Amino acid sequence: MERHSKIQESSPISVTGIPKVATQIEGLDKILQGGFPQGRTTLVSGGPGTGKTVLGLEFLFRGAVSGEPGIFLTFEETGASIRQNALTFGWDLPSLEQAGKFFLMEGQIDPEVVLSGDFNVKGLLATLEAKAKAMEAQRIVIDAMDILMRFFDDPKRQQNEIFSFHKWLIDHNMTALLTAKNVKDRDVSFQYSYLDFMADCVIYLDQWVMDQVNTKRLQVIKYRGSAYGANEYPFLITDGGLFFNPISEVRMHHPSPSERISSGNMSLDGILGGGYQKGTCILISGSTGTGKTSIASTFACSACERGEKVLYVNYEESEDGMAAGMLSLGIDLRPAIEESVLRLISIMPESMGIEEHLFHKATVIEKFQPEHVIIDTISACKRIAGEKASFGFLLRLINICKQRGITMILINQSGASPEDEISGIGILSVIDSIVTLEYEATGNEVNRTLLVKKSRGAKHSNNYHTFSLTDHGVRIEGT
Repeated sequence: MERHSKIQESSPISVTGIPKVATQIEGLDKILQGGFPQGRTTLVSGGPGTGKTVLGLEFLFRGAVSGEPGIFLTFEETGASIRQNALTFGWDLPSLEQAGKFFLMEGQIDPEVVLSGDFNVKGLLATLEAKAKAMEAQRIVIDAMDILMRFFDDPKRQQNEIFSFHKWLIDHNMTALLTAKNVKDRDVSFQYSYLDFMADCVIYLDQWVMDQVNTKRLQVIKYRGSAYGANEYPFLITDGGLFFNPISEVRMHHPSPSERISSGNMSLDGILGGGYQKGTCILISGSTGTGKTSIASTFACSACERGEKVLYVNYEESEDGMAAGMLSLGIDLRPAIEESVLRLISIMPESMGIEEHLFHKATVIEKFQPEHVIIDTISACKRIAGEKASFGFLLRLINICKQRGITMILINQSGASPEDEISGIGILSVIDSIVTLEYEATGNEVNRTLLVKKSRGAKHSNNYHTFSLTDHGVRIEGT
Protein backbone atom coordinates (compact mmCIF):
# COMPACT_ATOMS: atom_id res chain seq x y z
CA MET A 1 0.00 0.00 0.00
CA GLU A 2 1.30 3.47 -0.83
CA ARG A 3 0.40 4.83 2.59
CA HIS A 4 4.05 5.12 3.56
CA SER A 5 4.83 7.60 0.79
CA LYS A 6 2.01 9.90 1.82
CA ILE A 7 3.14 11.49 5.06
CA GLN A 8 0.34 13.61 6.47
CA GLU A 9 0.61 16.79 8.50
CA SER A 10 1.26 15.70 12.07
CA SER A 11 0.51 18.83 14.06
CA PRO A 12 -1.53 18.21 17.22
CA ILE A 13 -5.10 17.16 16.54
CA SER A 14 -7.71 18.68 18.83
CA VAL A 15 -10.26 15.98 19.52
CA THR A 16 -12.98 16.37 22.14
CA GLY A 17 -11.10 16.52 25.38
CA ILE A 18 -7.31 16.85 25.24
CA PRO A 19 -5.01 17.84 22.33
CA LYS A 20 -3.39 14.92 20.55
CA VAL A 21 -0.47 14.20 18.26
CA ALA A 22 -1.23 11.96 15.29
CA THR A 23 0.87 8.81 15.07
CA GLN A 24 0.31 8.59 11.29
CA ILE A 25 0.31 4.81 11.72
CA GLU A 26 -2.29 3.18 9.49
CA GLY A 27 -5.49 2.65 11.50
CA LEU A 28 -4.00 3.38 14.95
CA ASP A 29 -5.20 6.98 15.08
CA LYS A 30 -8.76 5.71 14.57
CA ILE A 31 -8.43 3.52 17.65
CA LEU A 32 -6.88 6.36 19.67
CA GLN A 33 -9.40 8.83 18.20
CA GLY A 34 -6.70 11.24 17.12
CA GLY A 35 -3.34 9.97 18.38
CA PHE A 36 -1.21 10.05 21.53
CA PRO A 37 -1.90 12.70 24.21
CA GLN A 38 0.18 15.79 23.50
CA GLY A 39 2.69 16.67 26.21
CA ARG A 40 1.81 13.56 28.22
CA THR A 41 3.09 10.03 28.71
CA THR A 42 1.90 6.87 26.95
CA LEU A 43 2.96 3.44 28.19
CA VAL A 44 3.19 0.56 25.70
CA SER A 45 3.75 -2.81 27.36
CA GLY A 46 3.70 -6.35 26.06
CA GLY A 47 5.58 -9.59 25.62
CA PRO A 48 8.55 -10.25 23.32
CA GLY A 49 7.95 -9.81 19.60
CA THR A 50 4.69 -7.91 19.97
CA GLY A 51 5.94 -4.74 18.23
CA LYS A 52 6.67 -2.31 21.07
CA THR A 53 9.93 -0.99 19.62
CA VAL A 54 8.52 -0.88 16.08
CA LEU A 55 5.57 1.19 17.26
CA GLY A 56 7.86 3.69 18.99
CA LEU A 57 10.24 3.93 16.05
CA GLU A 58 7.45 4.42 13.53
CA PHE A 59 5.89 7.18 15.65
CA LEU A 60 9.21 9.06 15.70
CA PHE A 61 10.06 8.33 12.06
CA ARG A 62 6.78 9.64 10.70
CA GLY A 63 7.01 12.69 12.91
CA ALA A 64 10.58 13.41 11.82
CA VAL A 65 9.72 13.08 8.12
CA SER A 66 6.90 15.59 8.55
CA GLY A 67 9.13 18.06 10.36
CA GLU A 68 8.75 17.14 14.04
CA PRO A 69 12.11 16.05 15.56
CA GLY A 70 12.22 13.18 18.01
CA ILE A 71 14.57 11.37 20.40
CA PHE A 72 14.82 7.60 20.74
CA LEU A 73 16.45 6.43 23.99
CA THR A 74 17.12 2.71 24.22
CA PHE A 75 18.33 0.74 27.23
CA GLU A 76 18.35 -2.64 25.52
CA GLU A 77 19.53 -2.62 21.89
CA THR A 78 22.53 -1.01 20.28
CA GLY A 79 22.12 1.96 17.99
CA ALA A 80 23.59 -0.02 15.08
CA SER A 81 21.03 -2.81 15.40
CA ILE A 82 18.14 -0.33 15.65
CA ARG A 83 19.28 1.52 12.52
CA GLN A 84 19.66 -1.77 10.65
CA ASN A 85 16.26 -3.03 11.77
CA ALA A 86 14.65 0.28 10.76
CA LEU A 87 16.00 -0.11 7.22
CA THR A 88 13.96 -3.31 6.81
CA PHE A 89 10.88 -1.06 7.00
CA GLY A 90 12.36 1.48 4.61
CA TRP A 91 13.15 3.96 7.40
CA ASP A 92 16.47 5.73 6.77
CA LEU A 93 17.35 6.91 10.28
CA PRO A 94 20.93 8.07 9.50
CA SER A 95 19.62 10.62 6.98
CA LEU A 96 17.19 11.98 9.56
CA GLU A 97 19.99 12.08 12.14
CA GLN A 98 22.18 14.10 9.80
CA ALA A 99 19.29 16.51 9.22
CA GLY A 100 18.85 16.97 12.98
CA LYS A 101 15.35 15.48 12.93
CA PHE A 102 16.13 12.27 14.81
CA PHE A 103 18.50 11.44 17.66
CA LEU A 104 19.27 7.89 18.75
CA MET A 105 20.74 7.64 22.24
CA GLU A 106 22.06 4.42 23.77
CA GLY A 107 21.32 4.30 27.49
CA GLN A 108 24.43 2.35 28.42
CA ILE A 109 25.03 2.70 32.15
CA ASP A 110 28.33 1.87 33.82
CA PRO A 111 27.78 -1.11 36.17
CA GLU A 112 30.46 0.28 38.53
CA VAL A 113 28.44 3.45 39.02
CA VAL A 114 25.34 1.38 39.73
CA LEU A 115 27.13 -0.83 42.24
CA SER A 116 28.54 2.18 44.08
CA GLY A 117 25.03 3.50 44.54
CA ASP A 118 25.87 6.85 42.93
CA PHE A 119 23.67 6.36 39.88
CA ASN A 120 20.52 8.44 39.39
CA VAL A 121 18.63 9.74 36.39
CA LYS A 122 19.75 13.38 36.79
CA GLY A 123 22.74 13.01 34.47
CA LEU A 124 20.61 11.21 31.90
CA LEU A 125 17.95 13.92 32.05
CA ALA A 126 20.56 16.66 31.67
CA THR A 127 21.81 15.04 28.45
CA LEU A 128 18.25 14.64 27.14
CA GLU A 129 17.39 18.23 28.02
CA ALA A 130 20.39 19.62 26.14
CA LYS A 131 19.62 17.50 23.07
CA ALA A 132 15.90 18.24 23.09
CA LYS A 133 16.61 21.97 23.34
CA ALA A 134 19.12 21.87 20.48
CA MET A 135 16.74 19.90 18.24
CA GLU A 136 13.56 21.61 19.45
CA ALA A 137 12.21 18.10 19.97
CA GLN A 138 8.85 17.51 21.62
CA ARG A 139 8.66 13.77 20.94
CA ILE A 140 10.59 11.13 22.83
CA VAL A 141 10.48 7.33 22.98
CA ILE A 142 12.12 5.54 25.90
CA ASP A 143 12.50 1.93 24.85
CA ALA A 144 12.78 -0.84 27.48
CA MET A 145 12.01 1.32 30.52
CA ASP A 146 12.01 -1.86 32.60
CA ILE A 147 15.78 -2.20 32.00
CA LEU A 148 16.36 1.22 33.56
CA MET A 149 14.29 0.31 36.61
CA ARG A 150 16.41 -2.75 37.27
CA PHE A 151 19.35 -0.52 38.20
CA PHE A 152 17.60 0.38 41.45
CA ASP A 153 17.45 -2.37 44.08
CA ASP A 154 15.33 -0.38 46.52
CA PRO A 155 11.70 -0.38 45.27
CA LYS A 156 11.02 2.98 46.92
CA ARG A 157 14.01 4.60 45.28
CA GLN A 158 13.07 2.93 41.99
CA GLN A 159 9.66 4.60 42.06
CA ASN A 160 11.13 7.96 43.12
CA GLU A 161 13.58 7.96 40.22
CA ILE A 162 10.92 7.00 37.71
CA PHE A 163 8.52 9.65 38.98
CA SER A 164 11.37 12.18 38.67
CA PHE A 165 11.77 11.05 35.07
CA HIS A 166 8.04 11.42 34.52
CA LYS A 167 7.97 14.89 36.09
CA TRP A 168 10.78 15.99 33.77
CA LEU A 169 8.77 14.81 30.76
CA ILE A 170 5.73 16.79 31.91
CA ASP A 171 7.71 19.91 32.77
CA HIS A 172 9.25 19.93 29.31
CA ASN A 173 5.91 19.26 27.57
CA MET A 174 7.28 16.09 25.94
CA THR A 175 4.93 13.76 24.13
CA ALA A 176 6.51 10.59 25.51
CA LEU A 177 6.14 6.92 24.67
CA LEU A 178 7.55 4.43 27.19
CA THR A 179 7.87 0.74 26.38
CA ALA A 180 8.19 -2.05 28.95
CA LYS A 181 7.99 -5.82 28.98
CA ASN A 182 4.80 -7.27 30.37
CA VAL A 183 3.39 -10.73 29.76
CA LYS A 184 -0.33 -10.79 30.35
CA ASP A 185 -2.17 -13.67 32.03
CA ARG A 186 1.00 -15.05 33.64
CA ASP A 187 1.14 -16.18 37.28
CA VAL A 188 3.38 -13.25 38.25
CA SER A 189 1.88 -9.78 38.15
CA PHE A 190 3.42 -6.93 36.20
CA GLN A 191 6.49 -6.00 38.26
CA TYR A 192 6.22 -2.31 37.45
CA SER A 193 2.45 -1.96 37.58
CA TYR A 194 2.71 1.54 39.06
CA LEU A 195 3.68 2.67 35.55
CA ASP A 196 0.07 1.98 34.52
CA PHE A 197 -1.14 4.53 37.08
CA MET A 198 1.55 7.07 36.19
CA ALA A 199 0.89 7.10 32.43
CA ASP A 200 -2.00 9.02 30.88
CA CYS A 201 -2.48 6.45 28.12
CA VAL A 202 -1.80 2.73 28.58
CA ILE A 203 -1.58 0.36 25.61
CA TYR A 204 -1.08 -3.39 25.84
CA LEU A 205 0.27 -5.54 22.98
CA ASP A 206 0.14 -9.30 22.85
CA GLN A 207 -0.10 -12.21 20.43
CA TRP A 208 -1.99 -15.46 20.41
CA VAL A 209 -2.07 -18.56 18.23
CA MET A 210 -5.33 -20.09 17.07
CA ASP A 211 -5.53 -22.90 14.53
CA GLN A 212 -1.75 -22.56 14.10
CA VAL A 213 -2.12 -18.91 13.01
CA ASN A 214 -0.36 -16.19 15.00
CA THR A 215 -2.21 -12.89 15.48
CA LYS A 216 -0.86 -9.76 17.18
CA ARG A 217 -3.38 -7.60 19.07
CA LEU A 218 -3.51 -4.13 20.62
CA GLN A 219 -5.74 -2.98 23.46
CA VAL A 220 -5.98 0.51 24.95
CA ILE A 221 -6.34 -0.07 28.69
CA LYS A 222 -6.93 3.58 29.64
CA TYR A 223 -6.75 7.06 28.16
CA ARG A 224 -7.21 9.99 30.53
CA GLY A 225 -9.38 12.79 29.18
CA SER A 226 -10.27 11.02 25.97
CA ALA A 227 -12.59 8.48 24.44
CA TYR A 228 -10.92 5.56 22.64
CA GLY A 229 -11.56 2.21 21.03
CA ALA A 230 -11.62 -0.22 23.94
CA ASN A 231 -11.70 -3.51 22.04
CA GLU A 232 -8.79 -5.77 21.17
CA TYR A 233 -7.61 -4.86 17.68
CA PRO A 234 -5.55 -7.25 15.53
CA PHE A 235 -2.64 -5.74 13.65
CA LEU A 236 0.17 -6.74 11.36
CA ILE A 237 3.84 -5.79 11.17
CA THR A 238 4.42 -5.28 7.44
CA ASP A 239 7.47 -4.31 5.41
CA GLY A 240 6.36 -0.69 5.79
CA GLY A 241 5.49 -0.67 9.49
CA LEU A 242 2.38 -1.40 11.54
CA PHE A 243 -0.98 -1.93 9.85
CA PHE A 244 -4.33 -1.73 11.64
CA ASN A 245 -7.74 -1.96 10.03
CA PRO A 246 -10.13 -1.48 12.92
CA ILE A 247 -13.87 -1.03 12.90
CA SER A 248 -13.68 1.40 15.80
CA GLU A 249 -16.36 3.95 15.01
CA VAL A 250 -19.92 3.74 16.31
CA ARG A 251 -21.34 5.41 13.20
CA MET A 252 -21.07 3.85 9.75
CA HIS A 253 -19.82 6.34 7.17
CA HIS A 254 -20.77 4.57 3.94
CA PRO A 255 -21.85 6.48 0.82
CA SER A 256 -25.55 6.01 0.03
CA PRO A 257 -26.13 3.82 -3.06
CA SER A 258 -27.35 6.15 -5.81
CA GLU A 259 -27.67 4.05 -8.94
CA ARG A 260 -28.13 0.56 -10.26
CA ILE A 261 -25.70 -1.25 -12.50
CA SER A 262 -26.26 -4.21 -14.79
CA SER A 263 -25.47 -7.73 -13.69
CA GLY A 264 -24.46 -8.39 -17.31
CA ASN A 265 -27.63 -10.40 -17.90
CA MET A 266 -30.81 -8.51 -18.87
CA SER A 267 -33.09 -11.22 -17.48
CA LEU A 268 -31.33 -11.22 -14.12
CA ASP A 269 -31.48 -7.40 -14.07
CA GLY A 270 -35.26 -7.63 -14.32
CA ILE A 271 -35.47 -10.22 -11.55
CA LEU A 272 -33.30 -8.03 -9.30
CA GLY A 273 -35.53 -5.02 -9.90
CA GLY A 274 -33.11 -3.15 -12.14
CA GLY A 275 -29.73 -4.78 -11.52
CA TYR A 276 -27.34 -4.55 -8.58
CA GLN A 277 -27.16 -1.41 -6.50
CA LYS A 278 -23.76 0.22 -6.94
CA GLY A 279 -21.53 0.33 -3.85
CA THR A 280 -23.43 -2.42 -2.02
CA CYS A 281 -22.58 -5.98 -0.99
CA ILE A 282 -24.13 -8.87 -2.91
CA LEU A 283 -24.05 -12.52 -1.85
CA ILE A 284 -24.34 -15.29 -4.44
CA SER A 285 -24.79 -18.59 -2.65
CA GLY A 286 -25.31 -22.15 -3.81
CA SER A 287 -23.92 -25.65 -3.84
CA THR A 288 -21.08 -26.73 -6.10
CA GLY A 289 -21.71 -26.50 -9.85
CA THR A 290 -24.82 -24.32 -9.64
CA GLY A 291 -23.24 -21.45 -11.61
CA LYS A 292 -22.03 -18.99 -8.97
CA THR A 293 -18.73 -18.20 -10.68
CA SER A 294 -20.50 -17.97 -14.05
CA ILE A 295 -22.90 -15.29 -12.78
CA ALA A 296 -20.06 -13.40 -11.10
CA SER A 297 -17.90 -13.60 -14.24
CA THR A 298 -20.82 -12.35 -16.35
CA PHE A 299 -20.95 -9.28 -14.13
CA ALA A 300 -17.18 -8.83 -14.29
CA CYS A 301 -17.18 -8.92 -18.11
CA SER A 302 -20.06 -6.45 -18.32
CA ALA A 303 -18.42 -4.02 -15.88
CA CYS A 304 -15.08 -4.19 -17.71
CA GLU A 305 -16.80 -3.46 -21.03
CA ARG A 306 -18.12 -0.28 -19.40
CA GLY A 307 -14.54 0.61 -18.48
CA GLU A 308 -15.01 -0.16 -14.77
CA LYS A 309 -12.14 -1.89 -12.98
CA VAL A 310 -12.86 -5.24 -11.34
CA LEU A 311 -10.72 -7.09 -8.78
CA TYR A 312 -11.52 -10.82 -8.73
CA VAL A 313 -10.01 -12.79 -5.82
CA ASN A 314 -10.23 -16.55 -6.26
CA TYR A 315 -9.44 -18.83 -3.33
CA GLU A 316 -10.16 -22.09 -5.17
CA GLU A 317 -8.91 -21.87 -8.77
CA SER A 318 -5.91 -20.50 -10.64
CA GLU A 319 -6.20 -17.43 -12.88
CA ASP A 320 -5.53 -19.43 -16.05
CA GLY A 321 -7.86 -22.23 -15.00
CA MET A 322 -10.73 -19.86 -14.29
CA ALA A 323 -10.26 -17.85 -17.50
CA ALA A 324 -10.13 -21.07 -19.57
CA GLY A 325 -13.17 -22.53 -17.81
CA MET A 326 -15.35 -19.51 -18.58
CA LEU A 327 -14.59 -19.78 -22.33
CA SER A 328 -16.94 -22.78 -22.60
CA LEU A 329 -19.79 -20.42 -21.62
CA GLY A 330 -18.77 -17.77 -24.12
CA ILE A 331 -17.37 -15.58 -21.32
CA ASP A 332 -13.92 -14.34 -22.36
CA LEU A 333 -12.09 -12.63 -19.52
CA ARG A 334 -8.77 -12.37 -21.37
CA PRO A 335 -9.29 -9.02 -23.15
CA ALA A 336 -10.18 -7.30 -19.87
CA ILE A 337 -7.11 -8.83 -18.21
CA GLU A 338 -4.85 -7.69 -21.05
CA GLU A 339 -6.28 -4.17 -20.86
CA SER A 340 -5.66 -4.14 -17.07
CA VAL A 341 -9.33 -3.47 -16.38
CA LEU A 342 -9.75 -6.88 -14.74
CA ARG A 343 -7.28 -8.21 -12.20
CA LEU A 344 -7.51 -11.87 -11.25
CA ILE A 345 -5.74 -12.96 -8.06
CA SER A 346 -5.59 -16.61 -7.04
CA ILE A 347 -4.28 -17.38 -3.59
CA MET A 348 -4.39 -20.33 -1.21
CA PRO A 349 -6.26 -19.47 2.03
CA GLU A 350 -3.63 -21.31 4.08
CA SER A 351 -0.75 -19.33 2.55
CA MET A 352 -0.90 -16.55 5.18
CA GLY A 353 -2.65 -15.44 8.34
CA ILE A 354 -5.92 -13.53 8.50
CA GLU A 355 -4.30 -10.10 9.02
CA GLU A 356 -1.89 -10.72 6.14
CA HIS A 357 -4.85 -11.59 3.89
CA LEU A 358 -6.59 -8.37 4.92
CA PHE A 359 -3.45 -6.29 4.39
CA HIS A 360 -2.89 -7.92 0.99
CA LYS A 361 -6.44 -7.16 -0.19
CA ALA A 362 -6.39 -3.62 1.23
CA THR A 363 -3.06 -2.96 -0.51
CA VAL A 364 -4.29 -4.24 -3.87
CA ILE A 365 -7.49 -2.20 -3.56
CA GLU A 366 -5.46 0.93 -2.72
CA LYS A 367 -3.16 0.48 -5.73
CA PHE A 368 -5.57 -0.94 -8.32
CA GLN A 369 -8.53 1.31 -7.35
CA PRO A 370 -11.28 -1.09 -8.52
CA GLU A 371 -14.93 -0.11 -8.69
CA HIS A 372 -16.00 -3.69 -8.01
CA VAL A 373 -14.50 -6.53 -5.93
CA ILE A 374 -15.46 -10.22 -6.19
CA ILE A 375 -14.42 -12.82 -3.58
CA ASP A 376 -14.73 -16.45 -4.70
CA THR A 377 -15.44 -18.11 -2.31
CA ILE A 378 -15.95 -16.76 1.20
CA SER A 379 -16.55 -20.29 2.49
CA ALA A 380 -12.85 -20.94 1.83
CA CYS A 381 -11.97 -18.16 4.30
CA LYS A 382 -12.68 -20.53 7.18
CA ARG A 383 -9.58 -22.43 6.13
CA ILE A 384 -7.48 -19.38 7.06
CA ALA A 385 -8.21 -19.26 10.77
CA GLY A 386 -11.64 -20.62 11.62
CA GLU A 387 -15.13 -19.15 11.48
CA LYS A 388 -14.74 -16.41 14.10
CA ALA A 389 -11.61 -14.93 12.53
CA SER A 390 -13.15 -15.24 9.05
CA PHE A 391 -16.17 -13.26 10.22
CA GLY A 392 -13.91 -10.42 11.39
CA PHE A 393 -11.87 -10.54 8.19
CA LEU A 394 -14.91 -10.31 5.92
CA LEU A 395 -16.60 -7.66 8.04
CA ARG A 396 -13.55 -5.41 7.81
CA LEU A 397 -13.06 -6.10 4.10
CA ILE A 398 -16.71 -5.24 3.43
CA ASN A 399 -16.25 -2.05 5.44
CA ILE A 400 -13.18 -1.10 3.33
CA CYS A 401 -15.20 -1.56 0.14
CA LYS A 402 -18.31 0.23 1.36
CA GLN A 403 -16.31 3.22 2.57
CA ARG A 404 -14.90 3.55 -0.94
CA GLY A 405 -18.23 3.00 -2.70
CA ILE A 406 -17.01 -0.30 -4.17
CA THR A 407 -19.57 -2.87 -5.26
CA MET A 408 -18.70 -6.18 -3.63
CA ILE A 409 -19.84 -9.64 -4.71
CA LEU A 410 -19.27 -12.49 -2.28
CA ILE A 411 -19.60 -16.05 -3.52
CA ASN A 412 -20.41 -18.75 -0.99
CA GLN A 413 -20.48 -22.48 -1.52
CA SER A 414 -23.31 -23.65 0.68
CA GLY A 415 -24.15 -27.17 1.69
CA ALA A 416 -26.88 -28.37 3.96
CA SER A 417 -26.74 -25.17 5.99
CA PRO A 418 -29.89 -23.94 7.69
CA GLU A 419 -31.66 -20.98 6.11
CA ASP A 420 -30.24 -18.39 8.48
CA GLU A 421 -26.65 -19.50 7.77
CA ILE A 422 -26.79 -19.26 4.00
CA SER A 423 -23.61 -17.14 4.02
CA GLY A 424 -21.74 -19.79 5.95
CA ILE A 425 -19.96 -17.06 7.96
CA GLY A 426 -22.84 -15.26 9.70
CA ILE A 427 -22.55 -11.90 7.90
CA LEU A 428 -26.08 -11.66 6.52
CA SER A 429 -26.80 -8.44 8.41
CA VAL A 430 -24.32 -6.50 6.24
CA ILE A 431 -25.42 -8.06 2.95
CA ASP A 432 -27.61 -5.87 0.74
CA SER A 433 -28.68 -8.43 -1.88
CA ILE A 434 -28.87 -12.23 -1.76
CA VAL A 435 -29.10 -14.50 -4.80
CA THR A 436 -29.38 -18.23 -4.12
CA LEU A 437 -28.78 -20.94 -6.69
CA GLU A 438 -30.15 -24.44 -6.17
CA TYR A 439 -30.77 -27.76 -7.90
CA GLU A 440 -34.36 -28.90 -8.40
CA ALA A 441 -35.28 -32.43 -9.38
CA THR A 442 -38.24 -32.68 -11.77
CA GLY A 443 -39.01 -36.21 -12.94
CA ASN A 444 -35.83 -37.55 -14.49
CA GLU A 445 -34.28 -34.09 -14.81
CA VAL A 446 -32.28 -31.93 -12.46
CA ASN A 447 -32.54 -28.22 -13.23
CA ARG A 448 -30.84 -25.16 -11.80
CA THR A 449 -33.01 -22.56 -10.10
CA LEU A 450 -32.37 -18.99 -9.03
CA LEU A 451 -34.10 -17.01 -6.31
CA VAL A 452 -33.51 -13.42 -5.19
CA LYS A 453 -34.07 -13.55 -1.44
CA LYS A 454 -33.15 -9.96 -0.76
CA SER A 455 -32.50 -6.80 -2.73
CA ARG A 456 -32.58 -3.63 -0.65
CA GLY A 457 -34.28 -0.65 -2.27
CA ALA A 458 -35.78 -2.63 -5.15
CA LYS A 459 -38.99 -4.43 -5.97
CA HIS A 460 -37.45 -7.75 -6.94
CA SER A 461 -39.04 -10.99 -8.08
CA ASN A 462 -39.98 -13.43 -5.33
CA ASN A 463 -40.28 -16.42 -7.68
CA TYR A 464 -37.93 -19.28 -8.42
CA HIS A 465 -36.49 -19.02 -11.93
CA THR A 466 -35.09 -21.94 -13.88
CA PHE A 467 -31.84 -21.21 -15.68
CA SER A 468 -29.17 -23.05 -17.63
CA LEU A 469 -25.51 -22.58 -18.49
CA THR A 470 -25.09 -22.48 -22.27
CA ASP A 471 -22.25 -21.77 -24.68
CA HIS A 472 -23.68 -18.23 -24.81
CA GLY A 473 -23.62 -17.69 -21.08
CA VAL A 474 -26.38 -17.82 -18.45
CA ARG A 475 -29.89 -18.25 -19.88
CA ILE A 476 -32.85 -17.68 -17.57
CA GLU A 477 -36.09 -19.32 -18.70
CA GLY A 478 -39.40 -17.49 -19.00
CA THR A 479 -38.05 -13.94 -18.79
